[in-house]
Amino acid sequence: MNIRVFVTVLCLTVGFVNAQNSILGFTSENAKKQQQLESVFESKLNADNLDEWMQLMAAEPHWVGTEYGEKNAKWIQKQFKSWGYDTKIETYHVLFPYPKVRLLEMTAPTNYKAKLTAVPVDGDPFTAQGDALLPSYNAFSTDGDVEAELVFVNYGIPRDYEELDKLGIDVKGKIVIAKYQGSWRGIKPKLAAEKGAIGCIIYSDPSDDGYGRGDVYPKGAYKNETGVQRGSVMDMPTYPGDVLTPGYGATKDAKRLDRKDAPTITKIPVLPISYEDAEPLLAALGGPVAPQSWRGGLPITYHIGPGTAKVHLKLEFDWQLKPAHNVIATLKGSQFPDQWVMRGNHHDAWVHGANDPISGMVALMEEARAVGELAKKGNRPKRTLVYCAWDAEEPGLIGSTEWVEDHKKELQEKVVAYINTDGNGRGFLGAGGSHSLQAMVGEVAENVMDPQHGVSVKERRIAVDMVRGGTEDFEIYALGSGSDYTPFIQHAGIASLNLGFGGENGGGEYHTIYDTYPHYKRFKDPGFAYGIALANTAGRITLRLANADVLPFEFKQWHKTVTGYLDGIMKKTDQMRTDVEKHNSLVEKNRFELASDPTKAFVKPVKKESVPYLDFTPLQNQLIALKRTIETLSKIDLSNLTEERRSSLNKRLMLAEQVLTSEEGLPRRSWYKHQIYAPGFYTGYGVKTLPGVREAVEEKNWKEAEEQIDKLANTLKNFDKHLQEINAML
Repeated sequence: MNIRVFVTVLCLTVGFVNAQNSILGFTSENAKKQQQLESVFESKLNADNLDEWMQLMAAEPHWVGTEYGEKNAKWIQKQFKSWGYDTKIETYHVLFPYPKVRLLEMTAPTNYKAKLTAVPVDGDPFTAQGDALLPSYNAFSTDGDVEAELVFVNYGIPRDYEELDKLGIDVKGKIVIAKYQGSWRGIKPKLAAEKGAIGCIIYSDPSDDGYGRGDVYPKGAYKNETGVQRGSVMDMPTYPGDVLTPGYGATKDAKRLDRKDAPTITKIPVLPISYEDAEPLLAALGGPVAPQSWRGGLPITYHIGPGTAKVHLKLEFDWQLKPAHNVIATLKGSQFPDQWVMRGNHHDAWVHGANDPISGMVALMEEARAVGELAKKGNRPKRTLVYCAWDAEEPGLIGSTEWVEDHKKELQEKVVAYINTDGNGRGFLGAGGSHSLQAMVGEVAENVMDPQHGVSVKERRIAVDMVRGGTEDFEIYALGSGSDYTPFIQHAGIASLNLGFGGENGGGEYHTIYDTYPHYKRFKDPGFAYGIALANTAGRITLRLANADVLPFEFKQWHKTVTGYLDGIMKKTDQMRTDVEKHNSLVEKNRFELASDPTKAFVKPVKKESVPYLDFTPLQNQLIALKRTIETLSKIDLSNLTEERRSSLNKRLMLAEQVLTSEEGLPRRSWYKHQIYAPGFYTGYGVKTLPGVREAVEEKNWKEAEEQIDKLANTLKNFDKHLQEINAML
């Protein structure tokens, strides 16, 4: 079949040609060798290994600090050593709360005590391990004992509180109950506390990942009535990692904050529950009927409250320092040992974690095994490879964050890129990351076959995007947070990727006792074909970064993407202005009151502050300058560079992502340094691009928006200067 591949010998731009031997960053001769190497690499991948290793690693619960977690770390270390890697375990000592008291009871209008227990299911013996299973709770909730009226707040995100304001409902002094999804879970108690609530309950509604989506476990993949999603509610948009050692490694003798001074522990107690336990609480609520979009799948009329329903929530935790064991495996490069290509996946789980994270971990290990076998036969990569199995990811990206903070200076000097994986299943390739790597990822995706359709994973990705209304361009998404790439790109300014397959592996097992090997084999990736596809994709990317003559960073697609981000902010600002003008006109003409139902409560809206016209020209002008610089760079023939100049060029390319950071970081969260990508302050995992400017606009902080425009323009100016220096050098 006709395969489109990217041009050209060593240019930093791409295009399509019919030369199958052309790979971005390689000479023609070395491109042929690389393709042959990748073919041999792919032939060595064995799905049986993934199956066997998952059964072993997911046999028992293994959250941070458990004996089985340490056993897994030592077993991983042993495997890497047998494959020829110099392997060690680096241990950090991190705060981790274990639940001692979990009490939730309705005290009015009737009494109900929440069960807070998921039931074992037939055919899955792992769900019957009793006291070995981690109780369902939200890590880094504060201790608390509160009783108050209950208010239903939908997903508990900003627009839901705007709706409550319209209804005249205040959560101050109340306990809120919110549905999972809609945002990262930690935003729900954070925002509730800001609104004056004294407690927070989070439940999984069956319309989101229960019987409203499909048959429930064990008949189907979705959450049954007793399933509860565990998870961290640490305020990670402020900073991830150990709550007591912000910005530096949690070594044994590190200076630690007093727990009461740790800003990322929640201000109010929060507890997750099942929809079995949520139903009687929600059914008891009075007050107005919830808006149509708020209503879930339970067989009740959803009311908001407050009123008849009153609940008592009591939580106590055992706060202890626990060891987090990171496995670091190194394969020294044959030519450039001080240039590192890093690969990572976490190994800890909330319970058994067959899908999250073991499906990604076993793919990484099989990739590393095959690479090690190649090295033993004389095909050692030119650059050093560092494979990492992180601990304590689940409670707050802790293992990876502490390691990056501890080694930050060396990493910024040596790391070419970091490639992350996590849970994986059947479906479509999802790739996110630094857009200077987009062209290279697209090129690799063209060389990996989809195991179900026999076309490239790139073609299948484009197909589903187009069916959903997208274009036929292969694009990677921007990284917010939620996995171990965060400290690399957001804090250290290291180019990063996050890879995984999914979309045809839906279920409700996430962070429950049902994320087990039997569940995975039945519903996620039965033959581990997509585990092999992940190992193949990530392995090819790793090998190309390790062996490229010139590192395959490409900036035309980066420029197009960032220009699109700015266009989006400008359009959003204009739309906000139009919406405010319309709203104020409706208020002036009394339209809201005339349109209201006189038999229902009505809060008369007030006029909103007008949206000013912001001056975005500093950013527009810098992007125009960058376009010229990138055009010049893309036309330079790099095929005849001396080794000395090629080495100098690669060192400059390695540092490019760091130029997009700012040492003072983002407003109110200095840990986050990157000026192009960051998790949103009120989205958690969800990304905010050009975050300083975008969030100031969204929060209508116009003075800060102007300041952030100037700051971002200066960042782009520095980036342009960096690329100009590359041009001058060549």
